[in-house]
Amino acid sequence: MARSKDRHSQYRRIRARFVSAGCAAAIAAAAIFPNSAQAQTSERRGPFVRDAEIEALIRDYAKPIFKVAGLSSQGIKIHLINDTNFNAFVVDGQNMFIHIGALMKSDTPNQLIGVIAHETGHIAGGHLARLRNQMSKARSGMLMLQALAIAAIAAGAVVDTGSNDLSEIGAAVLYGGQSLVQRSILAYRRAEESAADQAAVSYLNATRQSIRGMLTTFELFASQILTSSNVNPYLQSHPIPRQRIAQLRELARSSAYYDNKDSPELQLRHDMARAKLFGFIELPSTVFNRYRNDTSLPARYARAIAQHHNGNLSKAISGLEYLIAKQPNNPYLLETKGQFLHEKGKSKEALAPLRKAVALNPRAGLIRILLAQALLNAGNKKDVDEAIGHLKKAISRDRTYPSGYRFLADAYYRKGRDAEAKLATAHRYLYLGLIPDAKKQASWAKKGLPRGSVGWVQADDILVFQPPRR
Repeated sequence: MARSKDRHSQYRRIRARFVSAGCAAAIAAAAIFPNSAQAQTSERRGPFVRDAEIEALIRDYAKPIFKVAGLSSQGIKIHLINDTNFNAFVVDGQNMFIHIGALMKSDTPNQLIGVIAHETGHIAGGHLARLRNQMSKARSGMLMLQALAIAAIAAGAVVDTGSNDLSEIGAAVLYGGQSLVQRSILAYRRAEESAADQAAVSYLNATRQSIRGMLTTFELFASQILTSSNVNPYLQSHPIPRQRIAQLRELARSSAYYDNKDSPELQLRHDMARAKLFGFIELPSTVFNRYRNDTSLPARYARAIAQHHNGNLSKAISGLEYLIAKQPNNPYLLETKGQFLHEKGKSKEALAPLRKAVALNPRAGLIRILLAQALLNAGNKKDVDEAIGHLKKAISRDRTYPSGYRFLADAYYRKGRDAEAKLATAHRYLYLGLIPDAKKQASWAKKGLPRGSVGWVQADDILVFQPPRR
């Protein structure tokens, strides 16, 4: 499991585009729950989490939902945020963000699938684009109100009536106008949230999945939302909880699949992924308490990870080997074993489990990158070519691996292929948003690459690249 700080800078830039549009709430406009301020704080501070096992599980959850929503060809990316709060949101038609807390706090796959279905409803409905349009209209309205207010204030100052009524009216327009604009936007958001709920139900029905998990999740969080009579319902960023839950219950009762349950195989994968997160994120003592007297495979998984964090490699490996014996074709258990060995300076010993993991799941770029890193650290010159091969395959499938470019540059330097190393570094800097550094590396790379070659063209593309204006 890797927590990627490389992606964080890009995410901040994505977020900044929407915030600069005039409303910080835009980024969380399609969040499931109205705890958006807390969510935004975590977005600013936390890195992303990259893990082959968890990403594969989330993709399997989302694939049938995307298909029935007509989005399977859009290449939507799902990003995991290193935040243990339960939340998920979209910012455009191409990216969905899920807090790891959403997985950790979902007891069943169906609960998280309901979350994904809801967010898919926002994407399919084009809610974010329409929200930005609504905000633009609201800003135009606000400018008009401000002009009227200034005129009223000016009139109150010029016309000596012995009263400042006009000035007070102008001030009221300024303050009241802001409230009207805010209410207009929030009312629009409530409508879109309800639309996303209904879309989610249709997707779940179309894939013959229960609405129970989605309803359970929303009921849980509705109980945590302030419902005091002093809270103005128009200022709530989502539908009033009681109304929203009542609507979902009505839709659930009409579903023929309400009593359908997740398969035991999928439930086990879900529990293993949750255990992995608990093992990596929580203190070892907390993990041991959480899974005390539990002999299930997920419990053993979490304890093995906790033993690794405790510095007890032998117990960690022993725990993983028990799991591997039970699931010999599980590439992620082999990957974790290889990771532990590699992190403890036993890179040569890590090669066998990592090579087998890649053989079992050749599409997992993160496993290939870990294997390449172990190959480079093992110190055998003959392994460098194998490392380059794995890194190139990983990057060709997914170019969002900055660490892959870093290790590829290292491998090329070891082979004396400096121009290719500089090109790999240029790609990494470009992805990180370090445009001047990327162009500098690309310029050096271009001089050493054959004119017209693929690498030469890529270097030239970086040199002419201009970031979008904000």
